[in-house]
Amino acid sequence: MGISHYIKEIGRGARGARPLTREQACDLFGQVLDGTVTDLEIGGFCLAMRIKGETPEEMAGFLDATHARLNPVTATGGPLIALPSYNGARKLPVLTPLLALLLAREGLPVLVHGSASETSRVLASNVLAALDMPPMTTLTPLAAGQVGFAPTELLNPALKRLLDVRRVVGLRNPGHSVVKLMQPTTGPCVVVASYTHPEYARTMGETFELTGMTALLSRGLEGEVVSDPRRTAQIDGFVRGVRSELQAQAAGTAADVPGLPKDIDVATTAAYTRRVLAGELPVPEAIATQVRHITELASHA
Repeated sequence: MGISHYIKEIGRGARGARPLTREQACDLFGQVLDGTVTDLEIGGFCLAMRIKGETPEEMAGFLDATHARLNPVTATGGPLIALPSYNGARKLPVLTPLLALLLAREGLPVLVHGSASETSRVLASNVLAALDMPPMTTLTPLAAGQVGFAPTELLNPALKRLLDVRRVVGLRNPGHSVVKLMQPTTGPCVVVASYTHPEYARTMGETFELTGMTALLSRGLEGEVVSDPRRTAQIDGFVRGVRSELQAQAAGTAADVPGLPKDIDVATTAAYTRRVLAGELPVPEAIATQVRHITELASHA
């Protein structure tokens, strides 16, 4: 059928656009992922949604379509902990690998998934490779206490192509929201999600409620899901869609975090991660708290 009739509804500008139902959003996004629409339609969809913004119902529909088309990762020994990682280091070291390894130490199977949004940044995949955990080339089962990194294209090649539209038009699109909320497995899962702008917190939280997912949601570190070690952020938990506040936000930013390096290169970040895991440096309290909450959510997944 094409998606032009959907673009007509969502493309009327910030005031005139009409939101799609969950079913319509699922159909639209499914056609995009199936490759049955033109590049021009995909560009129109991306730009229209960027101007309008996604509603929770639309996000739920996009996730429905995505979950129906994902190549799932199998986990044994506990629910899969999903850590999307799409931003990398900007001013502080990328600490998502540290979070993943601390969760694995708790006996959980952990999947980090992502792709480069900006080639100039140090990514979680770079640090994991320096820690002798190269990216998967095929999707393999993850056991309790194991960390794996899956490039987005292994989970769904069409989703990776949608992310790459940003390189052409210069703007994010719904694909960038989907990858941060999706469950990359058909079994029990805890999705760890983050936001940088407060307005996204409401949409993401309501999407978890609509979809009945088990998840942790908090403000992240420069777009990564790991907690900022300098701050005490609000943390919300969702167990099959039921929300609870796990931690209230506290004002202030610590001037110094013991042992946290100033440099953000791969070798320095990997060395810091090793020293924390070996007990030579303390686990930042904000990240230790995040690990406790995720572990608790996993017990209810």
